[in-house]
Amino acid sequence: MPNEIKWDLLHEQAKIAMKNAYVPYSKFPVGVSALVNDGRIVSGCNVENASYGIGLCAECGLISNLAMTGGGRLVAVVCVDGNGDFLSPCGRCRQLLFEHGGNELLMMTPDGPQPMSFLLPWAFGPANLE
Repeated sequence: MPNEIKWDLLHEQAKIAMKNAYVPYSKFPVGVSALVNDGRIVSGCNVENASYGIGLCAECGLISNLAMTGGGRLVAVVCVDGNGDFLSPCGRCRQLLFEHGGNELLMMTPDGPQPMSFLLPWAFGPANLE
């Protein structure tokens, strides 16, 4: 795992991902990027659908990218809105991120990095199914 998290790089990668969002209905683009424990950076953007309920959040794309490129554990995540400002994931996406990063996963917030245990207290995960 890298010794230092390059938050500025993750922020830039999230903004690049956000520019690829498909948002013809909400006009609310979201981008996300994450550092993986092997040093890779994975990204995702939101993809809407005319059937609103089946749109995909940016974090869904990020987790798909993670799995497709070899898996691993997420270490740090930055999520941004259309202005490049830090954005908090919805509850569903916090659960997706928790599954692949656990309580120690750091999420950038306007107040600085916060662990997933702060953003999703008492999380339910794979260990609960053993």
